Amino acid sequence: MDVQTRRLGRSGLTISEIAYGNWLTHGSQVEEDAAHACVRAALDVGITTFDTADVYAGTKAESVLGRALAGQRREGLEIFTKVYWPTGPGANDRGLSRKHITESCNASLKRLQTDYVDLYQAHRYDSSVPLEETMTAFADLVRQGKVLYLGVSEWRAEEIAAAAELARELKVQLISNQPPYSMLWRVIEAEVVPTSEKEGISQIVWSPLAQGVLTGKYLPGQQPPTDSRGGHATAGGSMQSYLDDDVLTRVQRLRPIADEVGLTMAQLAVAWVLQNENVAAAIIGASRPEQVHDNVKAAGVQLPTEVMTRIDDALGDVVERDPAKTSRG
Repeated sequence: MDVQTRRLGRSGLTISEIAYGNWLTHGSQVEEDAAHACVRAALDVGITTFDTADVYAGTKAESVLGRALAGQRREGLEIFTKVYWPTGPGANDRGLSRKHITESCNASLKRLQTDYVDLYQAHRYDSSVPLEETMTAFADLVRQGKVLYLGVSEWRAEEIAAAAELARELKVQLISNQPPYSMLWRVIEAEVVPTSEKEGISQIVWSPLAQGVLTGKYLPGQQPPTDSRGGHATAGGSMQSYLDDDVLTRVQRLRPIADEVGLTMAQLAVAWVLQNENVAAAIIGASRPEQVHDNVKAAGVQLPTEVMTRIDDALGDVVERDPAKTSRG
């Protein structure tokens, strides 16, 4: 099945509802070959939207993606990247100042081997810089033709609303927010989604599999598989609350639901986030081409209301809904 498309925000930009993200990609030779194979697999199944960031793998991820997409018809791709996190040792090598935004964009374009990015995203909110400075710097990049549309990532509802108002004044298009979102992590539903709908902004969601927990491969009372993310010594922090036995027990209750609708647990999880009309795309990562082919089977799936209700019943109170929490996958 080829991936379907959706409009991003209240704009004319069409993107693939499954986007390929290369947060996991690094720059060594073996992984470079694997990354190129995964990008080819994504293109083969109709994925046209590719998401990265300057900070991923310390800027190497952008370079890898640039090489992987070299020779492709640029007009047929939507290339997204981000700015905020430190990319160098200097005091100005971070945040959303005019200086850092301008220099980061130019560096990203070189690494991605392109004259422009389709979407440039503020990777976090920067409370130390006036929002007017940030939005004006972004608007100038749009007018220079280096950026077509603007987005943010993991901003709170009130921050999104303020940025959208400035974007209107500056006559540029702020059309997306990129938060974590999954069956287990629904913090955007209470405030961010309603505000975004009002402002003509879509969600491009990451971690639809809750860092792999919703694949069902982590079992209650058992150590995580040694070759899994949860089994990796440094996974720690952000995954630990998901590896709780109560969470894992409830996730296993999704297995018969997935079986009934003819999907794997991973496909069910990706299909679930795409049921939200404010979600324009779910970002998937892949270290092997088969994972790309597996995940895209969630594209175009309509889950009946009764199935959505059963999913809620199965997960119960392990779902996180507190809108005060914005940063987690």
